[in-house]
Amino acid sequence: MSAAEVMREHHSHGESTHPPALPDLVCFPRSTDEVSEILRVSARHGLPVVPFGAGTSLEGHVHAVRGGICIDMRQMNRVLRISAADMDVTVEAGISRGQLIKALESTGLTFFIDPGADATIGGMASTRASGTTAVRYGTMRENVLGLTVVLADGRVIHTGTRARKSSAGYDLTHLFVGAEGTLGVITEVTLRLHALPESVAVAVSAFPTVKDAVETVIEVIQLGVGVARIEFLDDRMVAAINRYSHLDLVEQPTVLFEFHGISESVVAESARLAEQLALEHSASGLSWESSPAGRERLWRARHDAYYASRAVRPFSSVLTTDVCVPISRLAECIVATRADLDRVGFAATIVGHVGDGNFHVLCALGPEQIEEADAFAHRLVERAHVMGGTCTGEHGVGYGKKKYLEAEHGEALDTMRTLKRALDPENRMNPGKIVDLD
Repeated sequence: MSAAEVMREHHSHGESTHPPALPDLVCFPRSTDEVSEILRVSARHGLPVVPFGAGTSLEGHVHAVRGGICIDMRQMNRVLRISAADMDVTVEAGISRGQLIKALESTGLTFFIDPGADATIGGMASTRASGTTAVRYGTMRENVLGLTVVLADGRVIHTGTRARKSSAGYDLTHLFVGAEGTLGVITEVTLRLHALPESVAVAVSAFPTVKDAVETVIEVIQLGVGVARIEFLDDRMVAAINRYSHLDLVEQPTVLFEFHGISESVVAESARLAEQLALEHSASGLSWESSPAGRERLWRARHDAYYASRAVRPFSSVLTTDVCVPISRLAECIVATRADLDRVGFAATIVGHVGDGNFHVLCALGPEQIEEADAFAHRLVERAHVMGGTCTGEHGVGYGKKKYLEAEHGEALDTMRTLKRALDPENRMNPGKIVDLD
């Protein structure tokens, strides 16, 4: 454990623009038993507890707003079991996504959820993360089979089984997935795995309007085309990426597709169908690559989105926010959001997982623009709510979006508070996040 100022500062923030909040102490457990002991000690002394993974969260999840103990989970990074036959794996919560992918290299299986950052699996489960592959492989909600969780008083429980389905009692696994450490500390996770595709191709297509791009995506999904990723870049995002990554993409609303299949012919047919649909919506054609180098070149446009947005205003900070709406309202929401952005005083780009209606706005800000950006983010959430959407598709709530939950959930928020009181009556587990009890 450490109470050093530099260590406390390191654990006082994620990757958001929210101001840091320092814990009083940082602990580095190596086992579930050690986490349990930390929770028992914290209960005796009434100390808040904040779990910490890779520190990549975007809504203040890891900020110790009431001080207390920060539990850095990264020493718990072992793969405990891999079952190729059952296509599942059990890992400790502190393992990163990258470490897990490497451990699976010789199995023919992989874990597809890709939130962008190399987050820990525990952090991904705690925020119910997803990413670019959700359109085919789902989110953490669909891919977590079971958990080991340490409760506020130090008790250890195991949720779920390795069976692929169960109707035995309350679904506690999915109560803790997305709870952001407010109900307990996740220490082990059992995950669903997927077979590596035999063939992969990536394609890019530019469209004259956002509406054309999104309608193409809807039709691709409705026809059951074998697409694993569908990513949208608005024209400002494409221009920023061209400058940053030295690419020459057409600076129009753009969609990136990735196709997975059991053979090259299956993938080629998927790409052909997508191209046909794109051309019906006035696209400039479909440029596609199947070689690893070619795929990487095209995906660089998406992978560099954050850095390209930041480069729009050198030395700026980047506020990244997300909403998710029914895909039938997505084009309308993006167009209205761009019109809103055209009236503000800061540069911003839009990128999205359009296959599930989720998009992000990346705002490059100077310190004098934080308040204006917060006001924009508030309007964005209101717009999503009016369209039947949510204030966050994958970033989670933390304390940054807590203020929107009453508008989104209404009286159901009282049920969330009831659950919180039942499992954490003293409000010590990551307090100030999701719901308040006082």
